[in-house]
Amino acid sequence: MARRQEAKGWVFVGPFLAVFALTFLAPIGYAVYLSLYRDQAFFGGTVFVGLDNYAEVLRDPKFWESAGRVLVFLVVQVPVMLILALLAALAIDSARLRGASFFRIVLFLPYAVPGVVAVLMWGFLYGDTFGLAADLNDLFGTTVVQPLSGSWMLPSIANIVTWEFVGYNMLIFYSALRTVPGELYEAAAIDGAGAIRTVRAIKLPALRGAIVIATIFSIIGSFQLFNEPNILRTLAPNVITTYYTPNMYAYNLSFAGQQFNYSATVAIVMGVLTAIIAYVVQLRGSREAL
Repeated sequence: MARRQEAKGWVFVGPFLAVFALTFLAPIGYAVYLSLYRDQAFFGGTVFVGLDNYAEVLRDPKFWESAGRVLVFLVVQVPVMLILALLAALAIDSARLRGASFFRIVLFLPYAVPGVVAVLMWGFLYGDTFGLAADLNDLFGTTVVQPLSGSWMLPSIANIVTWEFVGYNMLIFYSALRTVPGELYEAAAIDGAGAIRTVRAIKLPALRGAIVIATIFSIIGSFQLFNEPNILRTLAPNVITTYYTPNMYAYNLSFAGQQFNYSATVAIVMGVLTAIIAYVVQLRGSREAL
């Protein structure tokens, strides 16, 4: 009887495990396999090199430059985005905001816009020879507004990402706020707690888990930064290099440089770094929640 029930369980779980193995485990395993080899063009064929590719990545200045740029992006953009999303969720959840449903939809709409379309739209606004930036420079007779310049490129990309994902994170926070029992608000009102006190004593503690989840998702998304700089590169090829982000570096190594083995190594190293940082954030967030 127990074996029959176990067999039925495997029937239900089996399709998921098969798809999971084919779409997740198999690509990772193949990438690890590629990273252990190197194509020797002048000696013929691919040879096993062990961990030599990993040692080369750790010494690669291009890799560390791109990783450092993404880290700066993460440290600055993620807190700004999450704070804006938190403020929006608190405002929509409060009873003082009129038209809360309208603002909730408006804030979430940018997330529904395809990423490529969003970057193209902002690219037309950023262009210093056309679009809004060019019009502002012509209007004031200056060249100060240059979103695609070297010093402003990373903030410009951060603005696009923030515009895209504030609504997504707002919805995570708002959903967590809707699970707070109404009795807590009634007790706070009886105790004479004001709006600020209610937020600090009830709403923010209830949002700890959601904040941890949103932070982890944002960290992973930051290290996966690719669409925005890759599309804007056509507008500013002298500013955005082929190794502007680690994902761009791995992509161009593979499809432009035909260095599949080294590209797989870069991808694995970034995957490990992302997993470590996300795990540390999750562990710290869980401890603070306790």
